[in-house]
Amino acid sequence: MVKDIQQLIQNLLNFYDFRNKTIISVGAGGGQFIAYAQKAKHVIAIDNDIDALNRLKANLSKNDLFEKFTLIHSDFSTTKVKGDVVLFEFCLHEMKNSQKMIEHAQCIAKDIVIADHGVNSDWAYIADEEEKAKNSWAHVSNNPIQKLVTHKTEQYFEDYNELYEKVSVQGENSIKRICKFKTSKSFVIPMEYTFALL
Repeated sequence: MVKDIQQLIQNLLNFYDFRNKTIISVGAGGGQFIAYAQKAKHVIAIDNDIDALNRLKANLSKNDLFEKFTLIHSDFSTTKVKGDVVLFEFCLHEMKNSQKMIEHAQCIAKDIVIADHGVNSDWAYIADEEEKAKNSWAHVSNNPIQKLVTHKTEQYFEDYNELYEKVSVQGENSIKRICKFKTSKSFVIPMEYTFALL
């Protein structure tokens, strides 16, 4: 887990002013960053993973934010909603054609905020997402960037089993890359993340 999720959220809030805006949140499932919604007018949360949306629903209820959200189970590329800002929540690197997703976002909102793995993140390497991150940031850089900020944090794990649970879904490369942690206890993996405003 990110060692200081509150700091990540605060960095996002410092990066972009979400107050009184309608946010189209892409990859919102799970709801780990929902604090940005407290001052928003409304959030349209889109995710193609129904289990992730169910986790988001539970988090919204726990944090008394359910009334601010509309949840949509869909592929972002087919949505026709409109808003003030599209927020890609650590998901652009997972999309097959990130440039096409950026272009779609430009059609439905004035601003686009991308929060994703940095290109030099040890964590992205461990999760076998470093090439995806590099490719998506290359597409981002093909667009006019108003603001770009990179932060560093750490992913914290009690033991190898906890790390294995987190990354095993990423496949064989990730499983091979975590072998060096088999006997480790209470360890951290450096993580870099970047925000961009288009």
